[in-house]
Amino acid sequence: MDSAAASPGRANGVAAFFDVDNTIIRGGSAFHIARGLHRRGYLRNGAILRFAWQQVKYQLFGEKATQFDQIRTEALSIIKGWSVAEMTSIGEEVYDEVITHRIFPGTKGLLDAHLARGHEVWLITASPVEVGRIIARRLGATGALGTLAEHSRGYYTGALIGDMLHGEAKATAARSLAAERGLSLEDSFAYGDSTNDIPILRSVGFPCAINPERRLRRFARRNGWAIRDFRGKKSNGRRGLMAATGAGALWVVIIILRGLTAPIRGIFRRLLWWRRR
Repeated sequence: MDSAAASPGRANGVAAFFDVDNTIIRGGSAFHIARGLHRRGYLRNGAILRFAWQQVKYQLFGEKATQFDQIRTEALSIIKGWSVAEMTSIGEEVYDEVITHRIFPGTKGLLDAHLARGHEVWLITASPVEVGRIIARRLGATGALGTLAEHSRGYYTGALIGDMLHGEAKATAARSLAAERGLSLEDSFAYGDSTNDIPILRSVGFPCAINPERRLRRFARRNGWAIRDFRGKKSNGRRGLMAATGAGALWVVIIILRGLTAPIRGIFRRLLWWRRR
């Protein structure tokens, strides 16, 4: 995890931990960054298609450990040798272009309310910490905990420092942060959308499921946890969220296919030429 660039501790020792993907923003933050990288020529067509497919599966079935292993391996292989400064700069641009328009107003309202009460607000995400920091700073949050990709002399090595900040790792990171900053988890809050957020939700006194997948909704009801849904009346749970993201993934596929049209035409022309000989 990483908690750099955090604001000073608050006197009341209370924190609110917010998952990012589908809790604060619609869809996956890593996917939005990947699209931005593709538009700038940093990602090949095959890579962005794999990101799009992972995004559709995420919306249809929720988070799975095997899915995150695939995403981790793919992402690390892609960013190896890239500049950390360049990635951060692109992340800032993608926030302005895409992410700012996909923030759930309801979640943003909860975040602002915690800040108004003097609580520390921490984003906690399996996405790279650089992405979490950008979103946290733009939202006025205290800081961000995220997955750490190793870098040397300003360039990514293609390895991780520790594990992805996912599942039980989120709860471990929250406990470490609480000990470091004098926070009371019993008096703190946590928000998440997936069953993989259950460990951190369990670790605080006031858990809340936001835009929950079906399994988390059932779990939250059984345990008497608060449930908030900011996806809109027409969303009918995860299906509406998947439709919006599916449309975005389809858009990526169409753009790629358009880019391949000219080469494909060239191949057909050459085949016809050989047949006529």
